[in-house]
Amino acid sequence: MGAVAADGTGDGDGTPPAPRFREIAQQLHIHHQYVGEWEHFVGGGVATLDCDGDRLPELFVAGGAAPSVLLRNTSPAPGAALAFTEETPDNLRITGVIGAYPLDVDSDGILDLMVLRAGENLLLRGSGNCRFAPFPSTLGFKGGTAWTTAFSATFEPGKRLPTLAVGNYVDRDNPDGPFGACDTSWLFRSQGERYGPPFPLDPGYCTLSMLFSDWGRKGRQDLRVSNDRHYYPAGGEEQMWVVSPTPHLMGAADGWVSYRLWGMGIASRDISGDGIPEVFMTSMGDQKLQYLVPGATGPRFADATYERGTTAQRPYTGGDTRGSTGWHAQFGDAQNDGFDDIFIAKGNVDEMPDSAMMDPNNLLLQSPDGMFHEAGDVAGIASGERGRGASFADLNLDGKLDLVVVNRRADMEIYQNVTQEAGNWLEVQIMQPGINRFAVGSWLEVAAGNRTWTREITVGGGHASGAAGFSHFGLGDQDLVRLRIIWPDGTVSSWLEVAANQILTLRRDGDQFQAQDPFRATGAE
Repeated sequence: MGAVAADGTGDGDGTPPAPRFREIAQQLHIHHQYVGEWEHFVGGGVATLDCDGDRLPELFVAGGAAPSVLLRNTSPAPGAALAFTEETPDNLRITGVIGAYPLDVDSDGILDLMVLRAGENLLLRGSGNCRFAPFPSTLGFKGGTAWTTAFSATFEPGKRLPTLAVGNYVDRDNPDGPFGACDTSWLFRSQGERYGPPFPLDPGYCTLSMLFSDWGRKGRQDLRVSNDRHYYPAGGEEQMWVVSPTPHLMGAADGWVSYRLWGMGIASRDISGDGIPEVFMTSMGDQKLQYLVPGATGPRFADATYERGTTAQRPYTGGDTRGSTGWHAQFGDAQNDGFDDIFIAKGNVDEMPDSAMMDPNNLLLQSPDGMFHEAGDVAGIASGERGRGASFADLNLDGKLDLVVVNRRADMEIYQNVTQEAGNWLEVQIMQPGINRFAVGSWLEVAAGNRTWTREITVGGGHASGAAGFSHFGLGDQDLVRLRIIWPDGTVSSWLEVAANQILTLRRDGDQFQAQDPFRATGAE
């Protein structure tokens, strides 16, 4: 493997250097599986969050018909060998779990958990040391009894609680189902200190992923909804909702272009450097990378061309030539060359004969020309199991993104990134006082030379899997960068010059921020 050069290439032929991952779950004696019948053909998510205050993220993993588990991060120190131990409190051993997302509901600076279930959803309040308990009924949140498969959240201006979008799949009580029997999804908005009656996100089209995102940098996060055409009726499609001030569904008059796919997961990231996020959607067959059409005044997106290398429509190794099935998707720079890559969890729904059974996960490495190159087999993550939810995050805080994959009817996988010749990096977490402590809806910009990297702070997306923590930037050979924050209220901080290869917490101070060492800083303000 060649070193990461200034232009992000490997040995000079334009192909990115392949990262290396080592699977460690087996040696850690972690054998958790996502199991169950039809209701658990989908789902299988993992929530990634630091729940004990040591900055190292834990994993809360769905089990489907089996109980969920909490894997405590027992890595000896930041940068040390990655290690986890199963330490699940009794009240987190929950059956029927589809997935989970971390967020701070009550703005106390401690992450809570939204647990999606086939049955009553649970909104669990974190109290430190990985302890969680249901919020009191006075909060007004009702978990319902639906088959919930998607979630996203945002903070609307002037509201004390986050707005929660809860996406439901097939209506299990409809005697004419499952085809054409998509359930209604719901929007929970705060009324003072509690949630009011939920707003129906009708029509529902069997939702499998949701993401609040400021797709056009307009200063407002709208709700993108990805739906499964396998079950929805004629007229079903992908959706985009404007939530604030009054919820309404976007249509052709808003610039929305009707689009249909077997929508499983959503990922969003500016990979072109223009400040506008591209969106990646998983499906059966072709996976879809889309960009906002230049000059569009509304959400008019177009597909990236096949030549970009992002369709990943069939297995690249193993000999099975049938179509692929994509689930979780996530952007991240696997080898810190300064160009964001794409991870896709793959796997047959169960025994679908028209789809590939040997359907390995993808790791699509981006080269400086914007093309993507498959490296899953070389990187060591080409599992043949039925992948579902995942997490592409730095789990031992050594500056390199690790990987977790939850599998249906097979042991989950934890891959430590052991790339030897990775580039420079930076990891940053934003905090602010008052409501919305984790600054959901803010933008973080990092600049060096003629390059600018952006990260939007969001809750949602993926496939039943959410993460909270440090935003990771691969920087290639840049050893000094500038950064700034566009806060959720639209105010813009000044630029601050910082060195690469460090972890920072940026705490809001008026319109500006104070950069702190998170391993020395205390408190959440």
